[in-house]
Amino acid sequence: MATGKINVSVENIFPLIKKFLYSDHEIFLRELISNATDATIKLKHLYSIGEAKGEYGNPIIEIKIDQEGKKLHIIDQGLGMTAEEVEKYINQVAFSGAEEFLEKYKDSAKDAGIIGHFGLGFYSAFMVGSQVEIISKSYKDEPAAHWICDGSPEFNLLPSTKNERGTEIILHIAEDSEEFLEEYRIKELLSKYNKFMPIPIKFGTKTETKTIGEGEDAKEESIEVDNIINNPNPAWTKAPANLTTEDYNQFYRELYPMQFEEPLFHIHLNVDYPFNLTGILYFPKLSHDLQLQKDKIQLYQNQVYVTDNVEGIVPEFLTMLKGVIDSPDIPLNVSRSYLQADGNVKKIANYITKKVSDKLKALFTENRADFEAKWNDIKIVLEYGMLSEPKFYEKAGDFFLYPSVDNKFYTLQELKDTITENQTNKDGKLVVLYAANVDAQHAYIQDAKQKGYEVLLLDSPIIAHLIQKLESENENLTFVRVDSDHVDNLIKKGEDAVSALSEDEQKQLQSSIEEIVPKGSFTIQFQPMSADASPFIITKPEFMRRMKEMSAHGGGGMFGMGNLPDMYNLVVNTNHPLTQRLLLASDKEKQGLQIKQALDIAKLSQNLLKGEELTAFVKRSFEMMN
Repeated sequence: MATGKINVSVENIFPLIKKFLYSDHEIFLRELISNATDATIKLKHLYSIGEAKGEYGNPIIEIKIDQEGKKLHIIDQGLGMTAEEVEKYINQVAFSGAEEFLEKYKDSAKDAGIIGHFGLGFYSAFMVGSQVEIISKSYKDEPAAHWICDGSPEFNLLPSTKNERGTEIILHIAEDSEEFLEEYRIKELLSKYNKFMPIPIKFGTKTETKTIGEGEDAKEESIEVDNIINNPNPAWTKAPANLTTEDYNQFYRELYPMQFEEPLFHIHLNVDYPFNLTGILYFPKLSHDLQLQKDKIQLYQNQVYVTDNVEGIVPEFLTMLKGVIDSPDIPLNVSRSYLQADGNVKKIANYITKKVSDKLKALFTENRADFEAKWNDIKIVLEYGMLSEPKFYEKAGDFFLYPSVDNKFYTLQELKDTITENQTNKDGKLVVLYAANVDAQHAYIQDAKQKGYEVLLLDSPIIAHLIQKLESENENLTFVRVDSDHVDNLIKKGEDAVSALSEDEQKQLQSSIEEIVPKGSFTIQFQPMSADASPFIITKPEFMRRMKEMSAHGGGGMFGMGNLPDMYNLVVNTNHPLTQRLLLASDKEKQGLQIKQALDIAKLSQNLLKGEELTAFVKRSFEMMN
């Protein structure tokens, strides 16, 4: 029997680990299983290069609960440790066995999948254990060792009678951590952190039905088998050429068992230079709520779950996707819970952006009709990407679409080619008309279409921001919503319209309207339009409406405009017969009633007539019918 002191630089290392080093106690199991996986992968590598003798077999990792003895066992069949190695790797805190192994075998082991830090990872056991035991038998022909420590710097190291290769960690669970003696809690942790570990993990047994015999003599028999709770070979570790669409969809269901809709499409990531990264990203159907979609991508390090907060690694606009990213080159602190930014992280983010851009372009090129059919489900991600990632904006011009109210789709260049002749303003800029709501702006859309204008449907919550960017990047382009300042004022066609009312007549009619219209509620404008158009039309000043939208969807802080007021124009069609009758009316009371009715109809079309005003309008309408 040997006794001694653990070689640590400070005597209170254990309280420090328990209180500060790991932010979440539950990760102890992840760390210990990671160590067991390391030991197994190391052994496999040694067999592959002929440095280990005997049978490698089919090693597994087993987790066992002893509720009566208040113990938790983590058992592996890896390379194990001699007493000398226990002294070296366990008693010298923070000495990383994995790092030494990789240094020794750096040429042949670089792709072996060694997870990482054995030293401090092991000591996470003391977060939940009042006493920890290690019983280990090396793959070398040497006696087994039994190490015992109660969380103080004192330890005991004894010989052991263990005959099987591998290591068993025994945690004597502390009173404040007895939740980890519950089967449901361990299942929960295994599912969260170890679902795709590369070595099979056994937790208990399960009953399976096996058919014995053949034909009429066949009978079914229930047998107990190992309950393997993980998938050691998840889809992202396989070559894309070996996977079908159904394989990808099946893995999606494995990742998100409560997600009932299939993903729209997937992107398989696989790069080994200048960094290592694999993974699969899925485009799900998205709602307009950007916040609800986040934290669905899972980050792994050599198949060990790390976090679902991938900001900084995955470009922010892609955090609304789902899937998995696995990279040993992402720097992590000892708890593997928080990322430390460095050059590799930015390279990885740029690679993912490029890979997603290339995939979207390929989908657009290979099957444009299918891409257009999925547009409404993916556009919010792409719009966000164009706003937030300059590199994505540069590439998106090849596949970003602008749908029309008639369900036609244009790229920006196609759009410019379509509207060049018909929609140019006095400054020579192309005027892109768009609607945000087909139903609410129906009358305006129809009026614009009758004049031969193309009208887009741009209805996302961040479209005002994107329009600002598009205008800044395209000097000859301006966007105008169909219910904004009347389009005939903005397009050359307006110059050709002749007004039926002179300037003096317009001033006379304006005085009559101002007697009825509440002061300050509208800016009154006169515009010669078709006689078929409405006599009164309400529009919003384009600039102020856009600023208000931007402040409502993330622009308030940027522009310092938290609560901008609503502003409206009352556009009077000088060529409508009713407008001319209003001017000539001799009965002032009747004139006022007609102005009020026409105004309320215009307000109703913009959903601005509510409450008492709506009640009065309905009553007045019936009275006028009588």
